Amino acid sequence: MKNIPLHWKIIIGLILGVIWAILSSFLGWSKFTIDWINPFGVIFINLLKLIAIPLVLFSIIKGIADLKDINSLGKIGIKTLGAYLVTTVIAISVGLGIVNISKPGEYVDQEQRVLNRLSYELWVQETNGVEIKDGKNYLNDPQYSHLKEVAIANYHGSDIEDIGVLAKVKSAKDRKEDGPLQILVDVVPSNIFFALGSNSLMLQIIFFGLFFGAVMLMIDEDKAKPVFDFVVGSNEIFLKMVDVVMKAAPFFVFALLAGKISEMAGDDPGKVLEIFLGLGTYSLAVIIGLGLLILVIYPLIVHFFVKGISYKDFFKGIGEAQALAFSTSSSAATLPVTMECVNEKLGVSKKITSFVLPIGATVNMDGTSLYISVAVVFLAQFHLIDLSFAQQLTIVLTATLASIGASAVPSAGLIMMIMVLQSVGLNPAWIAIIFPVDRILDMLRTVVNVTGDATVSTVIASAEGELGEKNL
Repeated sequence: MKNIPLHWKIIIGLILGVIWAILSSFLGWSKFTIDWINPFGVIFINLLKLIAIPLVLFSIIKGIADLKDINSLGKIGIKTLGAYLVTTVIAISVGLGIVNISKPGEYVDQEQRVLNRLSYELWVQETNGVEIKDGKNYLNDPQYSHLKEVAIANYHGSDIEDIGVLAKVKSAKDRKEDGPLQILVDVVPSNIFFALGSNSLMLQIIFFGLFFGAVMLMIDEDKAKPVFDFVVGSNEIFLKMVDVVMKAAPFFVFALLAGKISEMAGDDPGKVLEIFLGLGTYSLAVIIGLGLLILVIYPLIVHFFVKGISYKDFFKGIGEAQALAFSTSSSAATLPVTMECVNEKLGVSKKITSFVLPIGATVNMDGTSLYISVAVVFLAQFHLIDLSFAQQLTIVLTATLASIGASAVPSAGLIMMIMVLQSVGLNPAWIAIIFPVDRILDMLRTVVNVTGDATVSTVIASAEGELGEKNL
């Protein structure tokens, strides 16, 4: 087993988790699975949440501070960051469009979705600073009264009489409508330590990281160096934490999947099929979105902004980098090959590749951003939550800013997923639902990330006259 790559071990853990959940459902062992196996999955989620906030903060500060001298970068720096921002917003918009049209979360049995919704409302009651997103209250709706006890028992894992939550349903409070610029007000923290201690103020943490990193570039390098070294060291420690946690991921994944399916399906094997039908439609929505970016949008960008590189030339030039990205699930690990392909095969100068591509590996996560936008809306649909247009715009903003701090390592998208779910007031533990298919989608979205980096570097090179002869 030692020689088996980690991703194969995770896939084995996934398969064993599904098999165990099915056996559990058939043999009536669901309670045993929930009580004795599922807690290890909860530990996994808690470890990821533990790492999420400091990793995001230090990754963002390091990414900005790595620019060294923001003034000397001039128009190339502005064009690069602007181009990456545009492609990220495009990716998120494509994702939101597909998930709102296809509605993959609605392919699950309606009764199961109602139970999911009731569990969501119970979670809201127990979570400070969070309100029901769409203002509806299923717990107080008489037509769902027959499902309340089931939902409460599943959620708390104990007798309802011991909980006593039926009489304590949270009443909705009238609030004045927020002004059009309230979202900007909410981004700027008044107390960063308060923001760091809250799971629902991620946007403020991202803003602080961007502000801190930018100001570091404005002070004397000798004075900034100790702080920069601390940030770099801390960032490496938290990245190593992710690596350590992921070494035990096969076991955690087994427990997570077995427990989550057992919670949702109970002792009814038919519900297991319904759950995977929902995951299948969700995965298809993500794959369609990623395919549109790779096969349509990026080639169109190159076609309109770069002369002399055809559709065929573009993919032939970056094919090696795409293959490596798929196998490693890491745009950072793929970076040397990406730079070589873009420089030698597409003719982009080393001046551009050495600047644009490393930044892209840090701040440009188009595939991850699309994946997050689809996943968050899917999870809302899965729990019968109607997200408004304004709430989905919050997802766009959060996912765009989060992509700056999305470390270019495997499974970093899960960390970002937790952050975005928290920022829009949804339960971060829901990542357990989509985790079974995360590894395969992670490989695909890394291909998109690398392709997006190559696209932007080619466009910047063309705009700056730094595009030479191709060597295909």
